[in-house]
Amino acid sequence: MDIKLDPSRDDLPLMANTSHILVKHYVLDLDVDFESQIIEGTIVLFFESGNKFKKQSSSTEETYPSESNEACKFRTAEPCHIPVTNTRTVSSKMGYNDFVICGKGEKDTSGKDGNHDNQEQASGISSSKYCCDTGNHGSEDFLLVLDCCDLSVLKVEEVDVAAVPGIEKFTRSPKLRNQIVRELVALPADRWREQLDYYARCSQAPGCGELLFDIDTWSLQIRKTGAQTATDFPHAIRIRYTTKPQGRSVTWTSDQSGRPCVYTMGSPINNRALFPCQEPPVAMSTWQATVRAAASFVVLMSGENSAKPTQLREGCSSWHYYVTMPMPASTFTIAVGSWTETKPEICSSNDLATERSFSPFEADFRYVGVCGHMEYPCRFQNASATTQEIIPHRVFAPVCLKGACQETLLPLIPPCLSAAHSVLGTHPFSRLDVLIVPANFPSLGMASPHLVFLSQSTLTGMSQLCGTRLCHEIAHAWFGLAIGARDWTEEWLSEGFATHLEDVFWAKAQQLAPDETQEQQELRACLRWRRLQDEVRNSPEDMQVLRPNKEKTGHVSDSGSSVIKHGLNPEKVFMQVHYLKGYFLLRFLAKRLGDDTYFSFLRKFVHTFHGQLILSQDFLQMLLESIPEERRLELSVENIFRDWLETSGIPQPLQRERLAGAECGLARQVSAEVAKWVRVNRRPRKRKRKETEVLEKVRHRWCELVVKHKYTKAYRNVERFLQEDQAMGIYLYGELMVSEDARQQQLARRCFELSREQMDRPSAEVVAEMLF
Repeated sequence: MDIKLDPSRDDLPLMANTSHILVKHYVLDLDVDFESQIIEGTIVLFFESGNKFKKQSSSTEETYPSESNEACKFRTAEPCHIPVTNTRTVSSKMGYNDFVICGKGEKDTSGKDGNHDNQEQASGISSSKYCCDTGNHGSEDFLLVLDCCDLSVLKVEEVDVAAVPGIEKFTRSPKLRNQIVRELVALPADRWREQLDYYARCSQAPGCGELLFDIDTWSLQIRKTGAQTATDFPHAIRIRYTTKPQGRSVTWTSDQSGRPCVYTMGSPINNRALFPCQEPPVAMSTWQATVRAAASFVVLMSGENSAKPTQLREGCSSWHYYVTMPMPASTFTIAVGSWTETKPEICSSNDLATERSFSPFEADFRYVGVCGHMEYPCRFQNASATTQEIIPHRVFAPVCLKGACQETLLPLIPPCLSAAHSVLGTHPFSRLDVLIVPANFPSLGMASPHLVFLSQSTLTGMSQLCGTRLCHEIAHAWFGLAIGARDWTEEWLSEGFATHLEDVFWAKAQQLAPDETQEQQELRACLRWRRLQDEVRNSPEDMQVLRPNKEKTGHVSDSGSSVIKHGLNPEKVFMQVHYLKGYFLLRFLAKRLGDDTYFSFLRKFVHTFHGQLILSQDFLQMLLESIPEERRLELSVENIFRDWLETSGIPQPLQRERLAGAECGLARQVSAEVAKWVRVNRRPRKRKRKETEVLEKVRHRWCELVVKHKYTKAYRNVERFLQEDQAMGIYLYGELMVSEDARQQQLARRCFELSREQMDRPSAEVVAEMLF
């Protein structure tokens, strides 16, 4: 299979050789510079290597045939035979403005940003030579491959952890650097504070020799002369680097109050343009980060602690966050801006008691069950945390949206958190920050550990839109974060669950009666059914499959590298097929089993698999094994794969169910109400101010009607919506162009020209394709 990658349209390569060596902890030390729009500093990586990775790989290969030769053909350059003495490297005495030392007789081909533009000529490391064979090379050096893109790497060095004062207190080999790191990463969970402290101290230790490195489009490759295996390779390295203003992992923009900000907005390339890392989900690690910015800025991050700023010097503050639960590097999130914390006007003592934070280090750390994940301070084992219905939470927003947050968002968080706990049990994370992100955010929401982003669009739909979206993101704490997909092509394991659970959480948060719950959920199912039909009609068939890799799902090459199908296709960002088909599958299973049985199982599944990565069969096999054979009703993993996960279009069981089912009562009421308004609108009348205010609350639907009926007097509303609500406005561009009305198409192009600089790259590409 000859894989040819189109950087703007096709598959996303995960290059890290995680089968040989794994990052266990990152220490980031960064400065945010808004004037130059870069983040610069260092990252220290602590590694673990050993036979356990080979064992995991072999168990995978028993299930899935090997494709190692196919999965590695990302680059086609011929091996370079420049002698090692001429290898381009980096001086150990370099500062921020020094980049490379050219070997004798070589021409300097490096760019001003410090990246090597002509890698094969500039380096003795051959990309193609090491791409697939990065383990034990015999006479060759071991090559560490990290996922990296849009970064300027200035220096890579080994860290002398043996030079840390007091390191001999917990190690048997104070002079063996790799052994020190092995013992540090293996410290038990109840010593997490000590472990974080030593990680921090080790990260500040001096360097003890620079390492050779090379960069290509998708990876950073590092080696140490003479280190022939992963075991010999330095287990603590420091990388000095800067991001680029156009880097795709973060967005530099202005908030709704016109103040500068930067945040990670869920890029298709994840965090590899924010820091060099191992992106494959199997590389689950912990992290701690110190971030410095001007004192007027607030730094929010996925971290267990509610960080407070430390004043360093006049006009500069430092923020420190950490996590002790191992997570994929793709879940790391940061947002820096002039955010204002929105607090409730009245905070009762009961609320404070309910929301008391539970540290993993508390004295009453009592074990309430055995967990199946790698060791960490787990909330599921903390008896106090398991009963905590509402975790501590904060809300941040631009100052101009503070009132809207206080009115709409703040009152919803406690009932939504409580509802989630009543359905799934223990909150996996100890606290939650919610941030209203800038208008260019391309989605309604995004969940990360301890931090949720919400679009400002959620604040304009009264409690319904805000509440359902908040419930969706809260559900990701369990499905998507605490339980992740081992293969990123199985997005339904995250989005399908969150979509199904948002209805359940929201009904409980509203305290609806059973009949009201059923009617509301039937109406939402009806709306999603129509949306799914539209999606299937208007999207490529191969992008409608929930398990596109079929029996090879979860497979990686011998080195650990793999390819995410359609990972870089900008249209994929706006597709909802994984949400909708996943939702209908789970709804189908819940109806077959009965809600009580299904949600009882789901709590058991969460307790079994939290802190781990899963494939579809892990969920389906455990579900079917928990049901008596006489109640399975011909359900099997194979049938579900065939009917729901491995075919395009509408699943046959869903098609039969929708054809046989009658329209729900609420849907009939809505249809009748629409018919009534159609009749009323035919009568000449003056529009009252009250009606205009109501329409403002449902601006998206209002704009759709304006476009559909060519109501030119309200075109200003459409312009405003396209510029202020980009999370929902993308679809409106399509409506404007489909109409083939010259004035509407001109409006769309004018709005795009005003907004395109603020849009994220995938959104801008999709809209440009619609318009030109």
